[in-house]
Amino acid sequence: MSHSSLIETRLTECQDCYKCVRHCPVKAIRIENAAASIIDELCVFCGTCVETCPVEAKQVRDDRARARNLLQLKEKVLLSLAPSWRSEFPGTSPAQLAAAVRKLGFFGVSETALGAEEVSANLAALLARQQEPLLISSACPTVVETIRRYHPHLTPFLSPFHSPLLAHCTMLRQHYGAEIGIVFVGPCIAKKKEADDHPALLNVALAFKALHEWFAEAGCEPARLQAESAEGFVPHAAAEGGLYPMDGGMIAGITREGKPSNARYMTFSGMKAIGGILEELPELLNGPGLETPLFLELLACEGGCINGPLMSKRGGTVAKRLRLIAETPYADETIPKAPSCDVSADFDPEPLPESRFSEEQIKGVLAKIGKRKPSDEFNCGGCGYDGCRQFAVAVLEGKAESGMCFHYMRKLAHKKANKLIERMPSAVVIVDENLRIVECNSAFVALGGSDAELIHESNPGLVGANLEAVVPISSHFRRVLESGEDLLEKNIACHASILHSSIFSIEPHHVVGGIFQDITQPSVRKEEIVRKARQVIQDNLKTVQKIAYLLGENASETEITLNSIIESFVPDTLPERGPGKDGGRSGR
Repeated sequence: MSHSSLIETRLTECQDCYKCVRHCPVKAIRIENAAASIIDELCVFCGTCVETCPVEAKQVRDDRARARNLLQLKEKVLLSLAPSWRSEFPGTSPAQLAAAVRKLGFFGVSETALGAEEVSANLAALLARQQEPLLISSACPTVVETIRRYHPHLTPFLSPFHSPLLAHCTMLRQHYGAEIGIVFVGPCIAKKKEADDHPALLNVALAFKALHEWFAEAGCEPARLQAESAEGFVPHAAAEGGLYPMDGGMIAGITREGKPSNARYMTFSGMKAIGGILEELPELLNGPGLETPLFLELLACEGGCINGPLMSKRGGTVAKRLRLIAETPYADETIPKAPSCDVSADFDPEPLPESRFSEEQIKGVLAKIGKRKPSDEFNCGGCGYDGCRQFAVAVLEGKAESGMCFHYMRKLAHKKANKLIERMPSAVVIVDENLRIVECNSAFVALGGSDAELIHESNPGLVGANLEAVVPISSHFRRVLESGEDLLEKNIACHASILHSSIFSIEPHHVVGGIFQDITQPSVRKEEIVRKARQVIQDNLKTVQKIAYLLGENASETEITLNSIIESFVPDTLPERGPGKDGGRSGR
C-alpha cells in the first residue's frame, strides 16, 4: 500500500455491492469494472466505507513498519495514546499499559488527553472574548476536512487551534525536545492524514488493532503484565481531557457546569447529522438566529471517538460512556484552566472544483439507462446515489458506471431474454409453481391455436395464463415441479401433433421451462430426416474407423510374426563369396 493511500480496496473481493457508495457522506468513491476504490482528493477519512464493507475489502494502511523504523532511528520515541484507550483496554491499568509499551521499545506513554486539555483552555479563553456569532470546534480532523473541502465558506468559523493530537505533539516536543519521535495510537483514520500532513509534529499514527497485534507478536498481554513500578503515563496523567472521546466531553472541559457564559454550546456527532447542520448554518448566519455566540462541538463518529472506525469493538456506547466518566478524574472546580502552550493553527479553505454539466449531458446519460422522462426516474438508491440525476452526474464525472443502475440492468437482461426466446424457432414456455405462464414465445402461442394467438395480441407472452388452457401438457410440468427431475428429449402427444420436448427446472419446485418442436410438421420432418441421416453417416464413419484400426493393428501384428519366422530360418553368419558371372549368385 502506498504511503499516500490511507484506505485501499482489495479489488478481487469488491464486486457489484455499492454499499460504500450508499453510505459515503461525500461520495468519494469511484467504480471501475464494478469494483469500488477511494478517491483520495475527495475523501474526508471518516472510515464509513471501512465499517460498512460487508466483505472487508476496504483496508486501512498499517504503519507498524514505519513505527519500528522510527524506534531504530530515534533515541527517544513516545507513544501518544488516544483517550478512548479506556474503552479499548478495559481492566488494564495505566502502569500495566505503560510497561507493555516500554517493552516494545518506547521511552514512555503519554495521554493525548493532555493536548485536549490545552485545547480546552485556549478555547475557554477565546470564548470569553468571543465576538463572532459562530465557532466550530477543530478537534475532529474529519470535520475540519469536510468543512475545508465541501463547505469552504464556513472555514473562517473553525476554532484557530490544533487538534488535541497535534497540540499534544507540540507539548511533548517542548517538554522532551524537538528531536523526539512521536507515534499516535487510536481509533481514527484521519489521524494518519494528520501524520502525513504534519510530519514535523507527528511521525506515525497507528490503529488500536495494530497495537494489539504488536503486543501479540512480542508475546506481551498488558492486562496480565506485572507492572515494574507504579509509573504510568508521562509527564503526568490527564484529567478532564479524558472525556474528549464522547460527544459533549469537549464542552465539559471548557465550561464549568452552571457557570454563566456569554456563549451557547451544542454538540452533534455522526456524519449524517453534521452534514445537515453544515447545510443549515449559512441560513442561520444570515438570519436573526445567532444573536448570542454559538459554539459547536462536532464529532464525525456517532457517540464520539469511543465509536471510531478503528476501535476493536464497535457499539456499546452507553457502557463505554459510563466507563469513561467513572475513570476520568474530572474536577469541576478546576474548569476552565488557563492556557499554558501555544497551540494556534490556521485553516485555509480548499474548495473542490465544481462539476458543471449541461442539462443535455445529464439527459443523455439518463437516456442511455432507459430514463427518458421524469416518471422513469425511480430514485431507488440502488446505485448508491440519492437520485437518478445525481447518478448521471457521477457517470459524467467518471465516478460511476451505467451498469450500476440495477433497474436498467434488470430491464436490459429481461429484454435480451425476451428477444432470444422470441427468435427461437422452437416453442418455449416458462411457468411458475401454480402452472401459470411467466413467459412464452410466438411459436408456443401457435401450439395453442387461434384463441391463444388472439389473447397473445392483448397480453404478449400470455403472462399469467393457465398452461392447461393453452396446451394440454401440464401433467408433465407438474411432474417436473414435484420431483425436481428434468424430462429431456421426450415425445409428447398434443392434439394431433407430436412434440419433441425437453422440460427442465429453472428454480427447482418453483419455476420450470419447456422447449418443444412439432415433429409432425413437414419442415420439421425434413430436418429430422436430415439429422438422422447425418447421425447414420457419423455412426458408419465411426464403425469404419474402428474397422480400419483393427485391420491396421492386425496387419502390424502379422508383419511382426512373419519377420520373426524369416529371421529364424536365416543363418546368423554366411561365408563370404567372390562375385561370379551372375553377380555373386553363382556357386550356390
